[in-house]
Amino acid sequence: MKTQVITPELRRWIIEQASAGHSPESILTAMEGSGWDEEVALAALDETIHAYAREVQAAQKAMPEVQMPAGSSRVWVHDREVAVVVSLKRPRVVVFADFLSSEECEAMIELSKPKLARSETVETTTGGSEVNVARTSRGMFFTRGEHELCARIEARIEALLNWPVDRGEGLQVLHYSPGAEYKPHYDYFDPEQSGTAAVLRRGGQRVGTLVMYLNTPKVGGATVFPDAGLEVSALAGHAVFFSYGQPNPSTLTLHGGAPVVEGEKWVATKWLREQRFD
Repeated sequence: MKTQVITPELRRWIIEQASAGHSPESILTAMEGSGWDEEVALAALDETIHAYAREVQAAQKAMPEVQMPAGSSRVWVHDREVAVVVSLKRPRVVVFADFLSSEECEAMIELSKPKLARSETVETTTGGSEVNVARTSRGMFFTRGEHELCARIEARIEALLNWPVDRGEGLQVLHYSPGAEYKPHYDYFDPEQSGTAAVLRRGGQRVGTLVMYLNTPKVGGATVFPDAGLEVSALAGHAVFFSYGQPNPSTLTLHGGAPVVEGEKWVATKWLREQRFD
């Protein structure tokens, strides 16, 4: 017997039917009439309707978003004109050029060097942090506004995304040497993990990420979004923003840092929170 697969096309059709006012029962009947197995049809219906409801809920709450006139490709943010070179609606991903100057990139690298240590990830059962084989970079955190340069970049981010500076973590700088990578992952905190409640006490859930490239690796080091089929090259001064209004894979924000093949890679990352982060 041929296995029936729940495809993106089927999910879109289910959402179209539900949006048109058809009841779940009538949608199920139509699917069975088209040859879908009842159990597969029920699973597809349940999964899709719940994911759609989460998306609607996320769309109704305030989210960081690019602030620029419709149809424009350049926007003035705080003290600098920034260019939009790629914009996706789903997942919400925007790539910018000219976000940082070459002097700012070099200064950020130099300021971070004395504090670099092996990067860690959140330990999901306790809410602490740990070294993880999936993340082989070195990194460090600045506190908000720790240097004049940090404060300037944070003010730029606030203006670009209409999101208060204090609703964000401090800037994190990461250094990837040849062979280093960060395997695909989500930036939000998994609500199913026991340690997440402790993490959320400081600022609530993460809702968006801005990755700024401080140099251009010779080969490799792109930011990849497997579920979206998107690869963003690491180019000095460029930045990529993506948001996720719910802590769920349906946001399609699975992403990773591809291995650096030749040269090195430096990035600065800003994670945005629901609430004030202290």
